Amino acid sequence: MLAGVAIALIAMLAGIASAGISLKYFLQPTGVLIVVGGTLGVTIITTPHTGLLNAVRRVSQLFRNSVFDREALIEEIVSYARVARSKGLFAIEPLIEQASNRFLAESLLLAVDVKQRSELQGALEGKVRLRERQGEMDARILEVAGGFAPTIGVVGTVVGLIDVFRQFSTLSSVVNGVGTAFVSTIYGLVLANLVLLPAAQRIRARVAEVFETQELMMEGVLCVYDGIHPAVMRQRLRCFLREAEESHDA
Repeated sequence: MLAGVAIALIAMLAGIASAGISLKYFLQPTGVLIVVGGTLGVTIITTPHTGLLNAVRRVSQLFRNSVFDREALIEEIVSYARVARSKGLFAIEPLIEQASNRFLAESLLLAVDVKQRSELQGALEGKVRLRERQGEMDARILEVAGGFAPTIGVVGTVVGLIDVFRQFSTLSSVVNGVGTAFVSTIYGLVLANLVLLPAAQRIRARVAEVFETQELMMEGVLCVYDGIHPAVMRQRLRCFLREAEESHDA
């Protein structure tokens, strides 16, 4: 993610430099204040504070490595199945605290506690769907903010133009002031298209990846509950592997 932002910024700065425009020309504190402050203010107006905090927390998680080793996860679930088939479902309870994933641990605890499969499946599906909707809500907040940022930039441009004509003296000063005023529009476009909207799409991609992994764990826990043979379970869970992983294993 950081590499992508860096590449985009470097490309933009290189394009500005190749046009012979000084970078100092784009350093306009007034435009930054209007665009960043205005976008933040509008986002606070449209979003409850809990939702805003969740979105900020979600963005901070994007900078953490969250690569899931699904092959290892499958083998871990299969190991629980072996214990459950040989010693009974309650035998896995002491092992649950060693689970590598919190969702997996919670799902195994449910499997031990519930008495009916439909009850277990309904509870797991509800948790998975809820977390998916929460991720979509966080992405939507950033998407809405990205929609407002360019408009706030135009507001900054209008403010700059008002200041230009207020200090109207010569044609050269007007032309220079108009150019400076439009920097606010650039700020709004950059904030929206290099920060907010890409972050929203990144959240959606991360949520989709987590959703698939949690579906894998849900299917595995249901197999453990049903007492399915570990070999059969492994083949069923390998359907959740990517084609690249499958070809690598082959």
